[in-house]
Amino acid sequence: MMEFLSTHGNELMVKTWEHLYISVAAMVLGVIVAVPLGIMLSRVPKFADRFISFIGILQTIPSLAILAFFIPIMGVGKAPAIIALFVYSLLPILRNTYIGIRDVDKGVIEAGKGMGMSNWQTIIKMELPLSIPVIMAGIRLSTVYLIGWAALAAFIGGGGLGDFIFDGLNLYKPSLILAGTIPATILAVIADRSFAILERSLTSDGMKDSQEAA
Repeated sequence: MMEFLSTHGNELMVKTWEHLYISVAAMVLGVIVAVPLGIMLSRVPKFADRFISFIGILQTIPSLAILAFFIPIMGVGKAPAIIALFVYSLLPILRNTYIGIRDVDKGVIEAGKGMGMSNWQTIIKMELPLSIPVIMAGIRLSTVYLIGWAALAAFIGGGGLGDFIFDGLNLYKPSLILAGTIPATILAVIADRSFAILERSLTSDGMKDSQEAA
């Protein structure tokens, strides 16, 4: 192990950073797109079910196929890898946002409107705080998945820990496979625990806000 670190230590740090960058970039894009879209869909439930089903169909497409699809459009490298992973990040965040907003007690919303709140104010001050636990659960699930899927970025020159894994497979070197697998697993565990703590923190704040608003 020490011999491997002395030889590949710097490369391991670079690949770990690349892996984290690809995963976080895709997740941030997913949040920026899926959360507002989920809020919008909660206003049109009949269309929402069909749209979410369509996004679910996209999830069934093999990830390598989506990566290959973006190569003619964006070439190779990190950009197509991020966009492909972004597509995979959408469903958990979108579905949880939609469900979280949809299931907010309508009586609370009516009380807010009775206090003179606009639709936008009820979303920001009441619906989002109350649905934060469900939304954060979707973001948490999506992030853990993305960290695992980010290894496939190596197929199109996106870098990351997948480089070690695929080099190890090609050269029949278990040490390289472990060098890619172990850090990716650690990153996923850290992300899962971090979002669990953040989720509990935001849930507490959200419940306090809802009680004050009521």
